[in-house]
Amino acid sequence: MNLLSTILIVVVAVEHLYFMVLEMFLWTTPKGIKTFNLKSKEFANDTKTLAANQGLYNGFLSAGLLFALVFNDIKTITFFLVCVTVAGIYGSYSTRQIKLFYIQSIPAVLALISLLF
Repeated sequence: MNLLSTILIVVVAVEHLYFMVLEMFLWTTPKGIKTFNLKSKEFANDTKTLAANQGLYNGFLSAGLLFALVFNDIKTITFFLVCVTVAGIYGSYSTRQIKLFYIQSIPAVLALISLLF
């Protein structure tokens, strides 16, 4: 695996650690409310359990990528990068926010391309 692939994989993993922190711990703070364009503090409070669950999954994506990177497991890295890509596509589609695709899927696709070629 080349240096560019490693850097891109780490970027994707760090992004998902950041998403985890935002969703699990900062959801009801001004930072979380602004980041996710939440309607109100009340809405944030009403949905914080769902957000924490979503954050946990983002943490698992990050952990899977980092674990596979440590053990240089290309197949597992590829699996997790595809998962991240699909999550970004679906998130963008379901929320009608194209920026989710750019923030989540594009780095994963770039990492996949660098890894496979």
